[in-house]
Amino acid sequence: MTSSLIVYLIAIPLFSSAILLLAGRKANKWGHLLGTLASASSFGVGAYLFTQMLAQPVEERAMTQKLFTWINVGSFNVDASLLLDQLSICFVLLITGVGTLIHIYSISYMSHDLDRRRFFAYLNLFIAAMLLLVLGDSYLNLYVGWEGVGLASYLLIGFWNQKPTYATAAKKAFVMNRVGDLGLSLAIMIAFASMGTVSFAGIEEAAPKTSTTTLTAIGIMLLIAAAGKSAQFPLQAWLGDAMAGPTPVSALIHAATMVTAGVYLITRSNFIFDAAPTAQLLVVIVGAITLLFGAVIGTAKDDIKKALAASTMSQIGYMTLAAGLGPVGYAFAIMHLLTHGFFKAGMFLGAGSVMHGMNDEVNMRKYGALRKFMPITFITFGLGYLAIIGVPPFAGFYSKDMIIETALNAGGIKGILLGSAALFGAGLTAFYMTRVMILTFTGTKRWDDDAHPHESPILMWLPMAILAIGSVVSGFLFTRGDALVHWLEPVVAAHEHGEHSELLPPIVVSGIALTIVLIGISIAVMMYVRRPVENVAPENVSALTKIVRQDLLQDAANEAIFMRPGQALTKTLIAVDEKVIDGAVHGVGAMAIGSGAGLRKTQTGYVRSYSALILVGAAAIVLGIWVITQ
Repeated sequence: MTSSLIVYLIAIPLFSSAILLLAGRKANKWGHLLGTLASASSFGVGAYLFTQMLAQPVEERAMTQKLFTWINVGSFNVDASLLLDQLSICFVLLITGVGTLIHIYSISYMSHDLDRRRFFAYLNLFIAAMLLLVLGDSYLNLYVGWEGVGLASYLLIGFWNQKPTYATAAKKAFVMNRVGDLGLSLAIMIAFASMGTVSFAGIEEAAPKTSTTTLTAIGIMLLIAAAGKSAQFPLQAWLGDAMAGPTPVSALIHAATMVTAGVYLITRSNFIFDAAPTAQLLVVIVGAITLLFGAVIGTAKDDIKKALAASTMSQIGYMTLAAGLGPVGYAFAIMHLLTHGFFKAGMFLGAGSVMHGMNDEVNMRKYGALRKFMPITFITFGLGYLAIIGVPPFAGFYSKDMIIETALNAGGIKGILLGSAALFGAGLTAFYMTRVMILTFTGTKRWDDDAHPHESPILMWLPMAILAIGSVVSGFLFTRGDALVHWLEPVVAAHEHGEHSELLPPIVVSGIALTIVLIGISIAVMMYVRRPVENVAPENVSALTKIVRQDLLQDAANEAIFMRPGQALTKTLIAVDEKVIDGAVHGVGAMAIGSGAGLRKTQTGYVRSYSALILVGAAAIVLGIWVITQ
């Protein structure tokens, strides 16, 4: 009976979104309240279902609700069904819980926007699509939510599309995500062609009887999909520009939910990656590259939102790295995903609070000393800062240290390389996040005279405070008695895996990580506390800084590798079409017209000409008969 409630998780925000979009201006006065109530109601249903799961034996906690038969063509049968298990409930509570807090925050943040109702409609649409993504019981059902999330993201990033740069940012995110979506669609096609099913249960059952080559192909396609949605190398270029959307969008989509969809996809597909070592290794490599890539970019960003976006890219790299380490790493990837949802969403909202008090200024070099004017924002942001850099006992200390330890224990040179990358990334994180704290909240004021910094209203700082509490306690709760690991075991640890050697004891790993974090903090203090902070013109920075500020030339690389050759190929194809294909068609037409013109000349209209032709024809016939009869 309880399983019949699963659909309401999606239906409530979806129905609310439809009302807000169709009601028009009549809903302007109450649209934001309906949108927030819908998200909160969905969270209430999710919390109730979670309590029901806790009351059941471990083997009976997964629930499935069939809605209707979607496709029934020959051997291709797909039901529109929803699966609520130990993995999906984690995402349900994160999406609806953090999503509701962001809705509450947005009531005040968007209060002066004439299109606030439409904004809440898009937020509800996103919540519904993301829930479908994590609740679908097959890759095809997941794909519908996957595309819905892409649409909602496009609408929210380009919400202020009257600004050309914002509209361009939305298109960039949309196009790059379509590249990843192609990977997911190909994975679904390969799975059906080789296994005859697209359901998670069906593919898991068929995987042991499927060739490693096929599973590797599916795994690589799934990795491409994950890289697109989660802004992982080499499809990470869209995330920084996506900060064009309103700040609550950054908190919801680019910190807590959508960008974690790729990690969910890999973790949900554990039965594929565990049986395809090559694809699993590629997941690890992508995660390691991205965690360093994002961290390096974060060191040079002066835009507070873009610095946090680079941090998000890096932290999801940690999650991807953990997910690529197999059964021992899946739970730690999800743990870091959940803790990251608290502290990063809180910091994005904190950035929005700073912008709210600073006339939408985003350049941190024009901040300074804001802790005196925005004490609540300073405290809540600061707690998120301590969590992300991994200071005990804050949440990031537990989740990130688990990933570092797992990477080091991967064995051999692989473990050393991955562990070193994770540790170096931790040092860079401590550096750039300390830089953000110093430039924003400490030192002397550097803002213009027309700025009047002030604390945000309660509807903005209350969600920040709740997320800050999660940044403090969630890591301890997840690791107490290995609670999250045991909770996820039925979904991600059902496969045999060998014992993993322990390169270093956990206490030693934590000691090394904390030492590196302190080094990162110290370097930031020396660079930005002991020296005056200057607003250096972009043209006066070093060549290396320019490269880093240009996101390590990722846009230039995409332009050189894909765009320019693509343009050249398109021009070539157009030329072939116009000169060869169209030319052939036009040539046939011209030949017919020319032949007709030639024949037309024989029709003179003179009787004498026709009589002469008749005479010639008759003579020819007579001559022919004579020749034949001889």
